[in-house]
Amino acid sequence: MARPEVLDRIKEAEREADEIVEDAHEQREARIQEARTEAEQIREQAREEARELKSRRLDEAREEIEAEREEIIAEGEADRQALESHAESQRNEVVGYAVNLFTEAVDAQT
Repeated sequence: MARPEVLDRIKEAEREADEIVEDAHEQREARIQEARTEAEQIREQAREEARELKSRRLDEAREEIEAEREEIIAEGEADRQALESHAESQRNEVVGYAVNLFTEAVDAQT
């Protein structure tokens, strides 16, 4: 094989090697970009799932608070009714006691 042919084949091999290296770099960059895109999608999905979980937990907490509030209000209403009933049952006794005090005070002045 003549020397110019050998040199041409070497140059062609070097061009092919350069193309292979360039293709490999391009493929590497493409895979890196794909990985970055996929990672961003995963992060966004995780953020969305976290928002949904937070929302569900807040809703559950609000429901628990509302149930507890209703229970406290019901207990307070029951206590108020019991106190009112007790006060009503003692009204005649208190009125009689006040009349007696008043009568004694009037009698003491005369």
